[in-house]
Amino acid sequence: MSNDKGLQDAHVKIGAKQTIKVVELGQATEVYVAEDADQRLVSKIVSLCSKHNVKITYVDTMQHLGKACGIEVGAAMAAIIKQ
Repeated sequence: MSNDKGLQDAHVKIGAKQTIKVVELGQATEVYVAEDADQRLVSKIVSLCSKHNVKITYVDTMQHLGKACGIEVGAAMAAIIKQ
C-alpha cells in the first residue's frame, strides 16, 4: 500500500466473510490482514491463502486497514480482486 490513495482505487472486497469467499473462489490476487484481527480469522485466511497461492500483506492495525480501504471503521482483512 505504498501509494497515497491506499486500496481505494483497486477492486477490493473488505471484511472477513467477503475476503474468505473471494479467496475460496480463486478470485483474489492479494490479501491484506490486520495484525490485531481475531486470530481465528487470521489463521483461517492464512491457510486459505497458502492453499490458493495468494500473497498476504500484514497491516499493523484494523484501523489502518479500514482507513486504507476508505472506510470509517476498522477492517480485519481485505482482498484485491483479479481484473
